Amino acid sequence: MDIKKIKDMKVYNRMLHIIGLCSIIIILSACSNSIREDENNVEEKNNERHLAIQDENRIIPTTVAASQIIDALNLDAIAIPTTLYDLPKRFEGLPEIGNPMSPDMEIVKSLNPTEVFSVTTLEADLKKIFQEVGIHASFINLQSIDNMKAAIVEIGKKYDRTAEATKLVSELEGKITAVRMKAELNESPKVLILLGIPGSYLVATENSYIGDLVRMAGGQNVMNGQEPEYLPSNTEFLQQSNPDIIIRLSHGMPEQVVEMFNEEFITNDIWKHFDAVKNGRVYDLKEPLFGTTATLAVPQALEELINIMYP
Repeated sequence: MDIKKIKDMKVYNRMLHIIGLCSIIIILSACSNSIREDENNVEEKNNERHLAIQDENRIIPTTVAASQIIDALNLDAIAIPTTLYDLPKRFEGLPEIGNPMSPDMEIVKSLNPTEVFSVTTLEADLKKIFQEVGIHASFINLQSIDNMKAAIVEIGKKYDRTAEATKLVSELEGKITAVRMKAELNESPKVLILLGIPGSYLVATENSYIGDLVRMAGGQNVMNGQEPEYLPSNTEFLQQSNPDIIIRLSHGMPEQVVEMFNEEFITNDIWKHFDAVKNGRVYDLKEPLFGTTATLAVPQALEELINIMYP
């Protein structure tokens, strides 16, 4: 084979090599574009699914606590409860459906909700009413801090908000742990908790939210070991328990209930025999920071309670 043919063969082989490389580059580029297109399609579908879920969900929170949780999980609401207390700002201007204890069913029904959130403390009064008008109601258990955290996680799973729920619970736990450090350095006081409602009052056990809060603050509830959330008051038994601190929680009509408590403590002579009364360790807790169910303000409520119990 002459030199010219050898050179031509080398040129030919080199050209084939170049063409092959170009083909590989083109194929890889096409694959890369295809992958990017697939990723974009997946992202677009996820966004479309997310928007579709939002459009399908017509949620009505009927309590302040439920409204806070819905907002914190970045879920939209179509109506809000009627209340004197602050609600999430992004819900301003939404229709009001009335008092949490007696929502206006006609308004609720007209809004065609897919889910209405109430709380388990109102379930006995409201469940049947919601069923009668054909409204799907869920009753969130906010009777303790752990129950509230579990409810947040459950709602997060149901509405594709797992990440938001996990973050919210983690933040709550971190704040609560930091606040409780002060309580752990002090001796546990014995605490009597009275829940006042217009016309009467009850004694709160550890199974109530306020009882759970006192427990987390390091207090010993004098009604420890009792099953119901609240019990009728027996002043003679309570006096024998000799609490270091008496906490009075007003619910419903705060000013009226505080006046009722003050009159009871003045006119009923047995109260003057309580060491807590003698030592001026009687405290009134006020809504909305302190209520009958847990809220996202638990860390702030716990901090204030700890400051009261360990001055």
